[in-house]
Formats: sequence, C-alpha cells, structure tokens
Amino acid sequence: MSSEWQRIQLADAPLTILDGDRGTNYPSQDEFTPSGHCLFLNTGNVTTEGFNFSNCAFITAEKDAALRKGKLVCNDVVLTTRGTVGNVGYFHEGVRFTHVRINSGMVILRSDQFKLSSYFLYLFVRSTLFKEQVKLLQSGSAQPQLPIRDMKRIEIPLPPIDDQAAICDILGTLDDRITLLRETNATLEAIAQAQFKSWFVDFDPVRAKMEGRLPVGMDEAMAALFPDSFEESELGLVPRGWSYVSLKEVVSIYDSKRVPLSGQEREKRQGLYPYYGAAALMDFVDDYLFDGIYLLTGEDGSVANASGFSIMQYVWGKFWVNNHAHILQGKAGLATEHVMLALQGINITPYITGAVQAKLSQTNMWRINILKPSLQLSEYFGSILEPLFVRFRHNAEQAKTLSTLRDTLLPRLISGQLRLPQAGSATREALA
Repeated sequence: MSSEWQRIQLADAPLTILDGDRGTNYPSQDEFTPSGHCLFLNTGNVTTEGFNFSNCAFITAEKDAALRKGKLVCNDVVLTTRGTVGNVGYFHEGVRFTHVRINSGMVILRSDQFKLSSYFLYLFVRSTLFKEQVKLLQSGSAQPQLPIRDMKRIEIPLPPIDDQAAICDILGTLDDRITLLRETNATLEAIAQAQFKSWFVDFDPVRAKMEGRLPVGMDEAMAALFPDSFEESELGLVPRGWSYVSLKEVVSIYDSKRVPLSGQEREKRQGLYPYYGAAALMDFVDDYLFDGIYLLTGEDGSVANASGFSIMQYVWGKFWVNNHAHILQGKAGLATEHVMLALQGINITPYITGAVQAKLSQTNMWRINILKPSLQLSEYFGSILEPLFVRFRHNAEQAKTLSTLRDTLLPRLISGQLRLPQAGSATREALA
C-alpha cells in the first residue's frame, strides 16, 4: 500500500498556504467585543486538540469587510505559527461560527479537495510526522515561529484519494467518539454546577420554604435538610445554621507528600502514572504517591487566567505531584467535588501574589472562605454528586484510551506503515 504513496514538500502539495491580514486595518485591542459578527481567533482558540471556543473575541461586520486576507472557508485547516507553533484547528460545517478570521500568528492551509482531503491534511498536521519536522524548522528562542518559506519545506505523504478517505474514516470515528465523551462530561459538570448554584449560591430551596412552598423537585424529607430563614454573617446573609469557614476547615492537604523530580529523573522513570505540577500534566512515571480523588490548585505559575482564574485540576487514580501544586481533598462532610464547585465560583485574585509569576501560597489559600452547610446536607449533596462524577471519570478514562489509540495509529496510518484493515479492526475493538 505505502509503495503507491508519494512524499512531497508542502510547496509542491495540492494546497495553498494563506497568511492573515497584517496591514493598517488589523484590529486594535479596543475593537474586540465578547460577541459580534466575525470571530477573530486568538491563541487560546487553536489548541493541540483542535478548536476551543470557550473564550472568544469578535469584530464588527464593517471591520471584517475592511480586512483583505485571513478569512476561513469551510474545510480550511488553521495552524499557529508564532509563539506556540503547531496547534491546529479544522473549520468544518459543524463549527457554529460562520464568519471567522485568523490572527497574525496563524496561517490557513486550504487544500485541493480532489487531490488532498482537508481532513487528511488536518490529521497530518496533528501527527508526529509533522511536529518532528516543525521542531527542526522553527526559529526563535524567545518566541518560536515557523515562517511560510520554511513551512513549505515540510514533507507530507500523499496517498491516493481513496486511501485518504479510508484513513479519515478510521481516525474520524475515534475523534467523533472522543468529542462525544468530552461533550458529555461538559454536560455532567454543567448539571453539577447548576445544582450547586441553586442550593448554595441562590439558596432557592431556602427561599421557597420562606414563602411556604415546597422546593421544586423535592419531597418533604429532602426539603427538611434546608433551613427556612437567613441570618447575618460577616460576609452577608446566609441560611440559618450555615457559616463561612476557612478553606482549611473543609479540606485535607497533602503538600508534605510532594516530591519534585528533575527532567532527567522523570526520563529515567517513564511509566504509567501521571506526574503533575502547577496543575498541569508534566509526564508519566513508573510509580505513584497518591491514590484517590483530589484537587490540584496552582502554587507556582498556574493561576494566571484572563477571565476567572481557572486554577484547579480534578484528578483521580494513581499519580505523583511535584511542589508546584497543592493537593486537596474534601473533608468535614464536603465531597472533593463540592469543594471544587465552590472554588469555581470564587474570584481568587485577592489571594494571588507575584508580579512576574502568579502564585497562590498555602497561607493565602487558607484565607479563602467557603460556605459550609449542615453536615447532613453536605453528605446528601455528596451522594448526588457521586454518580455524576463516577460517570465523568469513566468517560474521561475512555476518552484518554481512545486518544492514545488515535495518536498511535495516526502517524503509522498516514505514513503507510500500518495497513488499513489492521487499523480498522483495532478501532472497532476499542469502540465496542
């Protein structure tokens, strides 16, 4: 099969590389809005796993019309070429935005669909075959970049179009299942967040009882877990009997068990178990320190986020942690997931130090206050959260397994090292 496949440079491939508009009409910062006519991609929108539209900026129709280059059409592939080089997105009919433009740190790869499938191109740009060549060609130490003239030297395998379609079908099936699992998890988390907000932020059941009504969706026994009035606290009105307490009172912390590993040590201990630091996965090692369900919160460099300071990572199973993350687990009746939902709604800006590298110290973390309901209600809420997050963890593990399979098959299929029937069989078995 692979003997039929050409291997050509992008300069000779059936595609066009398009730059964005960098002229005088390029949008200034004050021209971006949270919603609008045309999505103007930022670096956070194009990731290693495709597009992420959680934090978007838009320009007006008038501004869009004034720009000459850089507008996407269906089946375009977007590649980041400055700062973070090699992130990629695929603009297909399933993307919810109609008008989209790239910023100055990206290019558009637009293929001739009769000779090069745009999805096959997208898969290639995500593969190690592409990324290994990028490492050799990119320039700049402070801000890496991949100029178009160098990008054109990258070699791409070019199977017959029918083989491209078969490869896309196999890997696209895996991508679709991974996407579904992640979307399901986003829904599960949204359900948990909505329930938390109703009970512990808006106090809907308490307000209903004050008005002499049975809270929506509750029987008498469940409603009895909630008070029917409010009382003053140092931080404002709270349901009677509840109180704000230091985060320290509702979590167990395991920072004393953290052990930093140098890069060389991690290389010697490659294995199955995740190694975390600063709320990010750093590597895999051959043993573990922790076994359970925890929150990792940023201690060093992981807390800066332009909108809301998302500092937590929900982790479970066997893993290792270095000294750039706090390891927390719920206690005093509060499930770890309850603590996570509470922290998601708190602005931690006042507790962060460090002008160059943002940091949340343990001392400052203990200044964060958490609303603590009665023990009985806390335990009941934990019983509601448990099946949601059992499913969440199962979906995440399945998505991880399928992602590993996809990433293993991807370079071998695209390069012709693996025959299509073998890959199809492995995919069907994984999805069964």
